[in-house]
Amino acid sequence: MRRREFLALLGGAAAFKPVTTHAQTGGAVKRIGILIGLSSADPAGQAEMTAFREGLAALGWTDGRNLKVEYSWPGSDPERIRAAAKELADLKLDLLVTRTTPGTLAMRSAAPATPIVFVIVAEPVESGLVQNMARPGGNITGFTNFEAGVSSKWLELLTTVSPRVTRAAVMYNPRTAPFAPIFMRSAESAARTLGLELKPTQVFGQHDIEAAIRELATPPGSGGLVTLTDSSMTEHRDLIIAMTAFHRVPAVYHNRNFPLSGGLIAYVADYPDLWRRAAGYIDRILKGAKPGDLPVQQPNKYELIVNLKTARELGINVPSTLLATADEVIE
Repeated sequence: MRRREFLALLGGAAAFKPVTTHAQTGGAVKRIGILIGLSSADPAGQAEMTAFREGLAALGWTDGRNLKVEYSWPGSDPERIRAAAKELADLKLDLLVTRTTPGTLAMRSAAPATPIVFVIVAEPVESGLVQNMARPGGNITGFTNFEAGVSSKWLELLTTVSPRVTRAAVMYNPRTAPFAPIFMRSAESAARTLGLELKPTQVFGQHDIEAAIRELATPPGSGGLVTLTDSSMTEHRDLIIAMTAFHRVPAVYHNRNFPLSGGLIAYVADYPDLWRRAAGYIDRILKGAKPGDLPVQQPNKYELIVNLKTARELGINVPSTLLATADEVIE
């Protein structure tokens, strides 16, 4: 068992921030842009960028020496993402890197001729980003975080930690999770097997999130929550954790920072590992490889993180068999 500490989230809703440059010009440098789709205050995003820089450095790329990197942190708002994508496209960079499906779609529209490597995108074939996983075609390739079947795993975990749950809400913002219908098909199949009443729950902001979680609290102990892999859910992490704690609603999350910040449980891909691996594709493309010839890759690692302290506060007795398989238990 181990405890990891991250920087606290400094802001509330993410505000658009213009592109910032973290490199000195001079010499024959390659120029890349990164559209992150989170607030710059988000600790998950900062940890991912650290891993990305480490991956680049291991391959001989140093920001400020032979690489010039433009970072853009527009948050999860689609309009801000589109504005940030256009701003990066106007710089005529050698390569673009995107985080999340909305960011990748916006970047492809803004810079259709520029190579793009995406990271943390769900179902890229279904989303129309690539032709197939083995040979993406076009100018885009990258790394997925989840396939739709993971929603079954989330629901199974919910019923394992809280067998009293008979109703489950799957929460997402349709503006930032265009892939949600694909995940919901898998979730509906799993819910039938588990005997759960499933409710797709679309939310657009704080009021919707609060109302949805309040509804799960009645009658007590019957409702549970799953959040989709959605940047809007990540952006509202503190609110969701506070509301589920107040109303004593068990929840399974898509991002490791939820249990680290007081959420109950998460089953997640190792996002920093995806970014380290993405550095390899950046290296290959900058040296002449075509993105369409590089297969879309899936995660090598998944993590199960349980916050035992939160479980006790919710009156949940986490099965010892589940704790034994957890990668991290927070006490």
